[in-house]
Amino acid sequence: MRPTPADPEAWNAYLAEGNATQARKRVAADVLLRDTAGRVLLVNPTYKPGWDLPGGMAEANEPPERAVTRELGEELGLAITLRGLLVVDWVAPHGPWDDQIAFIFDGGMLDAHQTQGIRPHDEELSEAAFVALDKARELLRERIRNRLDAAIRSLDEGRPVYLHDGGPAW
Repeated sequence: MRPTPADPEAWNAYLAEGNATQARKRVAADVLLRDTAGRVLLVNPTYKPGWDLPGGMAEANEPPERAVTRELGEELGLAITLRGLLVVDWVAPHGPWDDQIAFIFDGGMLDAHQTQGIRPHDEELSEAAFVALDKARELLRERIRNRLDAAIRSLDEGRPVYLHDGGPAW
């Protein structure tokens, strides 16, 4: 017999069993940060090839927006206020990785004072640089480049963009 909410202990054990068998998603959270010249901030990770948007992976039970602000603090010494959601991308399983949900948040525009001295603060990054949008597109891997383009489109359209593997979901 299935437990009911009338027996909270049995009900919670029943729900916990169901929770333990459900799929888990990896969550990535990045940020689009621009300077007053319209350039975008990119970082060069030491643990994978190519440049990337600033951000990283969420920890267990960490909201994506908290993950990106935590990563910015740890890796670049930045404390920013997010201005909204730009992109959600469902990424299919690839290589050794299960699927994941990737977010890009709007970090807004930083003034000259805020951009001075932005540099890596830990060993996960070798470089951080504001680059022109065209140069950013050259430096980024295709999936990240597609997300960047979607983030720019989201800013223009004033609404978040939903992607599948960096491409249109429908």
